[in-house]
Amino acid sequence: MTITFEHVTVRFETQDVLRDVSLTFAERRIGVIGNNGSGKSTLARLINGLVLPTSGRVSVDDLDTRKHGQEVRKRVGFVFQNPDAQIVMPTVAEDAAFGPRAHGLSVPEAAARADAALAKFNLSGMKGRAAFSLSGGEKQSLALAGVLALDPAWIVFDEPTTMLDRKRAKLAMATIAELPQRVIVVTHHVELLTGFERVIVLNDGAVVCDDKPELAITYYNETLT
Repeated sequence: MTITFEHVTVRFETQDVLRDVSLTFAERRIGVIGNNGSGKSTLARLINGLVLPTSGRVSVDDLDTRKHGQEVRKRVGFVFQNPDAQIVMPTVAEDAAFGPRAHGLSVPEAAARADAALAKFNLSGMKGRAAFSLSGGEKQSLALAGVLALDPAWIVFDEPTTMLDRKRAKLAMATIAELPQRVIVVTHHVELLTGFERVIVLNDGAVVCDDKPELAITYYNETLT
């Protein structure tokens, strides 16, 4: 399965947030870096149709995000930088099952998927707890469990470590590294991309470097910081 950007431009009011971006994602671990305002989060949201191109085309396994948004979101999960933006149900169990239910699974099927995902993050004993009573790290784990319950082929992480201290950030990246899914990680913490196969650098809405992590990070550090 591949994700393809074909001459994608995103314009908000009179400003081009992304400009004529053409990319193909196929690697297992991909990082996206750049300064604030470079277009990183917009690029991430384009992948599963949270943002649509002003011009050009984004497709997942040849499904156009403009026309097949629901099908795309079954294939591509999205983890927001703030888990409070992703938690929508009152209890941990209900929240983990929300995605599968929204995509048409039966109550027993959704519950089974949710239980399995919660178990991966040691949240099984918290199923009856109020979701918003969890700690920040537990909320991030719940947000990821909710995405994993959908069993997507890809998971996009938008700044997954921004709200975490350095120790928790390393633990979060270790968890991401162990996932069977292909992942795309948008981050400011470039040192956490060690072991990735590819890193894309954005600046002022354009791709300015697309290379192996050590080369892309060196370019970023020497040119943009």
